[in-house]
Amino acid sequence: MVSALSPRGTNSLDRSPISAAPRHRGTLHRHITKTSRRLQFVLYGYSQRNYDQTPQPWRAAIVNCHRTEHSSRANWKRMCGIFAYLNYSVNRERRYILEVLFNGLRRLEYRGYDSAGISIDSSLSLDADTLSSTPLVFRQEGNIESLVKSVYEEVAETDLNLEESFFVHAGIAHTRWATHGEPAPRNSHPQTSGPGNEFLVVHNGVVTNYEVLKETLVRHGFTFESETDTEVIPKLAKFVFDKANEEGDQTVTFSQVVLEVMRHLEGAYALIFKSRHYPNELIACKRGSPLLLGVKELTEDFGVEASFHDAKFLSKDGKPKEFFLSSDANAVVEHTKQVLVIEDGEVVHLKDGCVSILKFDNSKGKHSGALSRPSSVQRALSILEMEVEQINKGSYEHYMQKEIHEQPEFVKSKTVLLGGLKDHLKTIRRSRRIVFIGCGTSYNAALAARPILEELSGIPVTMEVASDLLDRQGPIYREDTAVFVSQSGETADTLHALEYALENGALCVGITNTVGSAIARNTHCGVHINAGCEIGVASTKAYTSQIVVMAMLALAIGDDTSSSLGRRESIIDGLFDLPNKVREVLKLDQEMKDLAKLLIAEQSLLVFGRGYNYATALEGALKVKEVALMHSEGIIAGEMKHGPLALVDENLPIVVIATRDACFSKQQSVIQQLLARKGRLIMMCSKGDSAAVCPGGSCRVIEVPQVEDCLQPVINVVPLQLLAYHLTVLRGYNVDQPRNLAKSVTTQ
Repeated sequence: MVSALSPRGTNSLDRSPISAAPRHRGTLHRHITKTSRRLQFVLYGYSQRNYDQTPQPWRAAIVNCHRTEHSSRANWKRMCGIFAYLNYSVNRERRYILEVLFNGLRRLEYRGYDSAGISIDSSLSLDADTLSSTPLVFRQEGNIESLVKSVYEEVAETDLNLEESFFVHAGIAHTRWATHGEPAPRNSHPQTSGPGNEFLVVHNGVVTNYEVLKETLVRHGFTFESETDTEVIPKLAKFVFDKANEEGDQTVTFSQVVLEVMRHLEGAYALIFKSRHYPNELIACKRGSPLLLGVKELTEDFGVEASFHDAKFLSKDGKPKEFFLSSDANAVVEHTKQVLVIEDGEVVHLKDGCVSILKFDNSKGKHSGALSRPSSVQRALSILEMEVEQINKGSYEHYMQKEIHEQPEFVKSKTVLLGGLKDHLKTIRRSRRIVFIGCGTSYNAALAARPILEELSGIPVTMEVASDLLDRQGPIYREDTAVFVSQSGETADTLHALEYALENGALCVGITNTVGSAIARNTHCGVHINAGCEIGVASTKAYTSQIVVMAMLALAIGDDTSSSLGRRESIIDGLFDLPNKVREVLKLDQEMKDLAKLLIAEQSLLVFGRGYNYATALEGALKVKEVALMHSEGIIAGEMKHGPLALVDENLPIVVIATRDACFSKQQSVIQQLLARKGRLIMMCSKGDSAAVCPGGSCRVIEVPQVEDCLQPVINVVPLQLLAYHLTVLRGYNVDQPRNLAKSVTTQ
């Protein structure tokens, strides 16, 4: 019936993901006896072989993370946020519905903020035999508040009644990070099937075969208004619906239309459909991109959430309910904690207060003229293990500020989420080398941990930027252990590097903050850093948590020999005291604000570091350029004489990290050379070393607490995080949503 739409190639849905089943945590108990006390580190995480036996509480914990995105071969994703709200058998005014949609987008805005849009009903739906009126679509370039302003302005111009009540209503919303087409209303979502808005779609992901679909639809008379890949989806839905009605198919359901659309899509996506042909219904489906359903049952007073008992909650019982579809638990938790994490290939149909879950089967209907009727799936709800307070700013002005000050809590080391390593330790210890692979902040964290891992394990450790590894097809061997570091677990370049390493037979270990993410699901074993929700686009607490966890990884992999006992005990003591030291360094907040005032008009900043703190220099410079939009460069101090020294004069501000470690005397030499060129220096040193690094008091000094050298990067990066934060605020930029960036980089 729709064979004209698939004349070329095969559908990517025929290809299975790297690993069909998610992984679960194994446990590794490592007892380290000390003369003064017995210390036990409990190392939790996931491993490939035992996830299928996962107890329900762990499966429920998957929804505790604020990004749960999967991947399949040769697919890549973009970072957008989709949200929907459906109220059933409970009166809600249009104003209330709008605010629910707007607030949902605000919770998802970290996923993209260059344009946004919503769709609501224009009036009450008519009887079942008549189409509802045309849905209203509002789209606007800019952030969520720009959309809110434009919607209320348009409402005022059209005299739309905001007090009109709806007993049943379905609304959808989207916040975008542009990949196909510039930020503009025409490229914003919801994307429409054409005049009349017969089918509307919000989309997170990328349709990789959209050009082929677009060409075919154009031949069938469709016209396109946007440059997006998404626009083919609602137009394809209309094509399927029209063809089914032309051929006399009776009772063509909304789910059948969506399933037929899915059969033609290649790529990664999470979709929510709304249609005037199926009023008060919503359909959600996914492949590779995150999506979850929140369910709130209301008592007779329509104000109190009912208790959850079992899977019958999803059945049609006539009780008033509210449904929430979202890319992220952040947008759901303030409404309900009863959620269902939608799996790849599932189609969730919301109709008449009932949740129907269907399983997509690409083979059904592929060679027949009729639309397929899929099998249903029985699913129970899970309880969301998070609180609203975790996603609120509390007393802080910005999320980045909050997350910087939360770091003492998340570098605690009594229980560290290392994972699933018990069955793989011998293999890792026999590796010819360990390869750290990451991007941006995650790469810097791995770089900071490399020296201690080499020292304790005796295994060569190499560093790879994920995109560069792929570009040059660098060698990865079966005898290698490849460690993939990603805060979100969905970074596109890192995922492609993971696929490459798996193809080459390496043991693959994941280090991520996101349970159930693509990296967590597709590596052989891995580490959950347990840093909590991080909403600010510039990573802070995840970076320091990654360093702590990788130090623990080094302790786990390294041999517990008498020659290394003293070193190991010193690291363990340092881990215990680290939260207190981070609290101490956070007291420099006002000092860093004062420094930011002096640097507010500067155009460039250099940061010199070496040894463990070369990574600190890179990360500090990255934070400044990310949020303060100031050119900054982290430079390894040993390379200063090979070019960077030419930049030094009395005007250029230079941060030199010179805390006490094996490289301290070398840094003193660097400082002398910079002072000889009249460098404008800002020194970071250990407490009490001010005179040693700045003779004569000729430069500004930042004194930080001294800790074990492998943990010093955790301390040293905090003042630079604070400096970047205050520079951004003083320069008038958006610290949580820096220009052109999104929280996770899910495109190549």
